[in-house]
Amino acid sequence: MDRFSSLFGAALIALLIGVPALAQAAPTAPRRDLDGSSGMFLAGVVANSSRDTRSAADYFREALKADPQNPGLLDQSFLSELLDGNMAEAFKLAERSLRRDRSNAMAHVALGVRALKAKEYGRAKLALERAGGNVREPDLTMALLRAWAMAGAGEVSAALASIDKFTGTEQKTYRDFFSGLIADIAKRPAEAEKRLAAAYNADPAVMRAADAYARLLARRGKWDEAREVVTQWRNRNPGQPYLDRLADAIERREALPPMADSMAAGAAEVFYGLAAAGIAGRDPSLALIYIQFAHYLSPQDEVISTTLAEFFEQLQQHQRAATIYSEIPVSSPLANRAAIGRAAALERMEKSDEAIGVLRALLAAHPGDLEAADTLGAILRTKKRWVESIEVYDDVLKAIPSYSYKHWVLFFGRAVGYERSKQWPKAEKDFLAALDLLPAKAKTPRERAERAQVLNYLAYSWVDMRMNIDKSFEMLREAVSLSPGDGAIVDSLGWAYYRLGRYEEAVKELERAVLLRAGDATINDHLGDAYWKVGRQREARFKWSQALDLNPEPEEIDKIRRKLELGLEEAPAANAAAPKTNGG
Repeated sequence: MDRFSSLFGAALIALLIGVPALAQAAPTAPRRDLDGSSGMFLAGVVANSSRDTRSAADYFREALKADPQNPGLLDQSFLSELLDGNMAEAFKLAERSLRRDRSNAMAHVALGVRALKAKEYGRAKLALERAGGNVREPDLTMALLRAWAMAGAGEVSAALASIDKFTGTEQKTYRDFFSGLIADIAKRPAEAEKRLAAAYNADPAVMRAADAYARLLARRGKWDEAREVVTQWRNRNPGQPYLDRLADAIERREALPPMADSMAAGAAEVFYGLAAAGIAGRDPSLALIYIQFAHYLSPQDEVISTTLAEFFEQLQQHQRAATIYSEIPVSSPLANRAAIGRAAALERMEKSDEAIGVLRALLAAHPGDLEAADTLGAILRTKKRWVESIEVYDDVLKAIPSYSYKHWVLFFGRAVGYERSKQWPKAEKDFLAALDLLPAKAKTPRERAERAQVLNYLAYSWVDMRMNIDKSFEMLREAVSLSPGDGAIVDSLGWAYYRLGRYEEAVKELERAVLLRAGDATINDHLGDAYWKVGRQREARFKWSQALDLNPEPEEIDKIRRKLELGLEEAPAANAAAPKTNGG
């Protein structure tokens, strides 16, 4: 559904534009202070700015209790409950809001959602019609939500006709997809196949379209066609687990139910599409409300649940994310991904032992899971457990019969472990192996970033050890060209100039690196060294002082303090070009 981002009408977004951004203050303060409502309101604003949806909802709820007639507090509390997923409370506040203001579109949408869940389709249809009542131009999104309510009420032909009115080129795929889902649940298989085939053929890369279409083909006994749809999607998305269960069912000739097996699930798919589309980048608050609606309507949908957990991760609500991830059943194709997400959330809560335990258990059951192995290796590296990290990569690499592009990250991860544990010959070999697995001519942004990362680490290591200087410069220039906005890579190039004794050029690159990554202790330390070499001692000490304030590696602290006290101690090698070597 992420590829449907251009297919949503703008009207619903315009209707709901009053939703406050998570990082912004609420728009309306209490009119008066009743039993501390102002204090609670301000606490809610602070919680909002900290992306703490639960605390924000709690504070605004208490503020509203103290000042129940305040319309601004009512709206703010309603939206905060939606953001946090407290649907029962949000529905009560929606009713209160509409008694005051019948034009509150979000309140109508919320009550329409509640009615859909309760199979009260007449009420749902009325609420959703009222939500779009102020829109001049018909909106596809609102039409789709109403169509699910109409279909639930038995008005299937009218529901399909209401969607078919949207004939725009950008609306066609989305229209065909949802009308196909409605025809499918309404037991109109031929019509459903025609519509879902159109949606799928318009863009076979859309996972939800491929899923729905293949399921229908399988139920109609068209096993070969269903298998081909799934195979094509998996070939385009290697390693993605979403259609694994469907693929297995097709091989067993076991027909799965429709992707949307209820009206509530169909409406959930509409909200999921909104959340997964480009709206998330433009307005994360709206996106979170949409995914909360989707989760309320279809709590068993594992894709929606995983997406909700990812939203909470982005909000740095790691415990909420970990809890949702833990609820994904082990039989789900997303179980491995959920376990990795849970481990990452636990690690961010500094529950490293628990995170490591989750990943070790996952690898015991699925020893070939590359992402789990790399995540575990990375966590062990952050704890400076280099040998354990290397062992994790050893185990998974030994189980792979032949290596390809996707395995570069394993060699890179093991190389870092070797380098940090002072086993440079082994590290160098793995860095070069990772580089060989990456495309020599990186094309996509991802490929460019990956190749730049490996080039940078290897070349920087060589420079720091005064080895292969010419080759290092070549690699670093390529890395900078691949990722010009990466301050760490620009720093490496600047440090290479420093090692060669080309201090003016070093200053130029290191100043650019600091602009790109101002909070990096190493880069500030390097720039301080370069300033000292060109006679800018006052600026050098300022940069060293900044480096100390930026939590440098423990082994660097005494070195930086010594430079602050005595300046940069001269050594013959520091003023001369580094010796060239042929070996690594």
